[in-house]
Amino acid sequence: MSIAIPASISISALNTQSTSTAGTTPTAGPIIEIQSLNLYYSEFHALKNVGMRIDPKSITAFIGPSGCGKSTLLRTLNRMNDMTKGVRINGKVAISGTNIYDTDVNVELLRKNVGMVFQQPNPFPKSIYDNIAYGPRIHGITRKSELDDIVEKSLRSAALWDEVKDYMKKSAYGLSGGQQQRLCIARALAVNPTILLMDEPTSALDPISTLKIEELIQELKDQYTIVIVTHNMQQAARVSGQTAFFLNGEVVEYAETVNLFSNPADQRTEDYITGRFG
Repeated sequence: MSIAIPASISISALNTQSTSTAGTTPTAGPIIEIQSLNLYYSEFHALKNVGMRIDPKSITAFIGPSGCGKSTLLRTLNRMNDMTKGVRINGKVAISGTNIYDTDVNVELLRKNVGMVFQQPNPFPKSIYDNIAYGPRIHGITRKSELDDIVEKSLRSAALWDEVKDYMKKSAYGLSGGQQQRLCIARALAVNPTILLMDEPTSALDPISTLKIEELIQELKDQYTIVIVTHNMQQAARVSGQTAFFLNGEVVEYAETVNLFSNPADQRTEDYITGRFG
């Protein structure tokens, strides 16, 4: 069966003055590059001079104690912090070479290209089918056969198709918590993003559902760049290739996961991963 998925919109097409939405061949180098990033909530300095490079089709974990800035940084990558009153940002966040905080960036297209899965599963009050078809419809796809293909492919990619294929008209609220979270992942994939952000995606799930999500994350890394925030250091060690440790709004250490956990370069990292604080 031929699957019809809309071409991925490159970040270079996010400029509101651009007339092209076709995908382009990615250039060599990091897909995400953060330079001298500072973020303030009114007078509170939440992110302090953050710098980071993330390669395409990789899994990067953000770890650290509550309130350390890891979720705040995650939300800068698709400008979710724009919705928070009193936020000020300076520095640079570039995706595929384009600073996403330039004034002429189309934020709607940015969020299409940089999908997000939240801590709590948040399916829409719609059928399973309509949850997945919602995004493609918003972006102009209306032909049923095309939507059917997108819905099936997205659910298969989220390892959910076999469990729900006979119940597509049923409410998404009838799914278990783990199924709802995989549905939300499928919903994010349905608009064909390049980057997938995950903010504590398994913290509300049981161990079996958590394992399924972790297995899914590993499968998706061949197609997407994934950035995951987690309090679970074992999870970071299991799923990620790179890990950043945050403390008080700073990136204390950013390294290959195996090196960060086995031979941390900073004493604060070692203290955190050995349970001396946090």
